[in-house]
Amino acid sequence: MGWSRREWLAGSISTLSAACGRSVEEDLSVENTTTNEAIALSEFEPRGMLHVGETRVERPRFPVIDVHTHVTWSAVPLGIEPFGERIRKFGEPVDILPVMDRKGVRTMVNLTGGVGEGLVEVRREFDEAHPGRFISFTEPSWNHVASPDYPTFQADQIERAYAAGARGLKITKTLGLYLREQITRGPLIAIDDPRFDSMWETCAALNMPVAIHVSDPEAFFLPIDRFNERYEELHAHPDWSFHGADFPSNADLLAARDRVFARHPRTSFIGLHVGHSAENLSAVGETLDRFSNVCVEIGARIGELGRQPRAARRFFDTYQDRILFGTDAIPAPEGDETPQQVFGEALYEIYYRFLETEDEYFDYAPAPIPPQGRWRIYGLGLSEPILRKVYHGNAERVLGIEV
Repeated sequence: MGWSRREWLAGSISTLSAACGRSVEEDLSVENTTTNEAIALSEFEPRGMLHVGETRVERPRFPVIDVHTHVTWSAVPLGIEPFGERIRKFGEPVDILPVMDRKGVRTMVNLTGGVGEGLVEVRREFDEAHPGRFISFTEPSWNHVASPDYPTFQADQIERAYAAGARGLKITKTLGLYLREQITRGPLIAIDDPRFDSMWETCAALNMPVAIHVSDPEAFFLPIDRFNERYEELHAHPDWSFHGADFPSNADLLAARDRVFARHPRTSFIGLHVGHSAENLSAVGETLDRFSNVCVEIGARIGELGRQPRAARRFFDTYQDRILFGTDAIPAPEGDETPQQVFGEALYEIYYRFLETEDEYFDYAPAPIPPQGRWRIYGLGLSEPILRKVYHGNAERVLGIEV
């Protein structure tokens, strides 16, 4: 029977020690400067030993439109009236604008601008007070979904929001994973439920793009066990798991979403988080090939894109007219923990480094512990024509604005 490397090494040390007149134990005690004491996985912060170049990109090569931010959020939970009317602000313009200026962000799109009076308040304090710097989207009035006249009511709400200055509609994963027939009880309501048809068609008529997020990473639908690459994230946030219970599968959610895309070809959709499938770029490409009314954005998914740099580069080359820049950033107050990416200069610099350089093996987030998985990413080194489209050109076309 052959020896293992460990057995061979131990035998070599024993032979050498005997020749020198020293015991194996003495030699091992000299060589071993660390202990075998176990550490918690959460405390494991390995330092990469690769000697590779590091490029700091403080400002993007072209002005940026960040199409995926959350400057505000509804302060009222689902099922409590009036949803979206009362707003929580994550930051003030006086604090956000200087960071935007330093990082070359011309415009931030606040996807969760609320409805009714909440939307009016957000528009007044951000969009109207600082023209061109902030754009607000509205949200559906989910709390009315059980009403018999909901289709008409929701279409009317979209028209009112548009008149108030909203320039798009945000669909959170409330639809498909949380919204039920009695709002918070009863069977889940499907993404392609026909009662939403008038909402999609009203957005088409008003040229309001729909930023849609109806599913999460595929790992969130698998058991939280030793095989799950997002184990740490899901262990820390078990409520993010959609495995079991009566949740649809990831595949079922995406199929229902695609039926909406097909049924409403005049409506412009932005598939957030790389169309919910950053781990499967070939599937995203098939969706884009099939539906000309769909674009995607990259918010909170450079961790997925950057660990498959060759496939990601091909994806950007092929679909350069269909990819928008986004971060999913929240300007959270200091000490306020949030599941999204905390808005800041370090966050933007990582995105710019990923898109503009060919740097290897670097962190995809500023946090010391990787928030999504224990891997590092590689830069894509996109060409200037593609960068210009991704940073602002594609968003200008979709949003009907000009930077």
